[in-house]
Amino acid sequence: MNDAAEMGRCPWCGDDPLYVRYHDNEWGVPERDPRALYEKLILDGFQAGLSWITILRKRDNFRAAFDGFEPEAIARYDAGKIERLMQDAGIVRNRAKIEGAVKSARAWLDLRERGVDFADFLWQFTDGRMIVNHWRKGDPVPATSPESVAMSKALKKEGFVFCGPTITYAFMQAVGMVNDHYVHCHRHAACAALGA
Repeated sequence: MNDAAEMGRCPWCGDDPLYVRYHDNEWGVPERDPRALYEKLILDGFQAGLSWITILRKRDNFRAAFDGFEPEAIARYDAGKIERLMQDAGIVRNRAKIEGAVKSARAWLDLRERGVDFADFLWQFTDGRMIVNHWRKGDPVPATSPESVAMSKALKKEGFVFCGPTITYAFMQAVGMVNDHYVHCHRHAACAALGA
């Protein structure tokens, strides 16, 4: 029996120490900081077509390469900066996703200039509170939801990219808008309490 099963942990994180730490300390914890939400949305966009552990292993490199995911800095990236990022082996070198991070930073700033808080904008899709699901071992956890579809449409309308409904659902799970820890997982009740 592996550590995840013994601990009563979601099986997707396996025994990788980095993945276990992420599962136990971050995944499903409500996040309401606008900059942190931008970072998580961008990283979920970079994950498209890859595994999350790949992004997690490169996250510190991403933070260094992308100026700590400060939208103000990223919105000013020019062609030269994008070329330098394309040469950075420490990140995922996908031009469309890098350019997408810049477009999304500009959209983030546009919202702020209109007096819209990014956290409030995102959390409106769950009425400001965590949706707590009660999945049991073997239950198929969905890849999208009506809320993630609505969020995706609204983000795209505002100019964000790489934010399809599957990406936004993974994002909602990560930032605690949705509690998709299995009920046997020791983090299910703990995250639900944080979202109450």
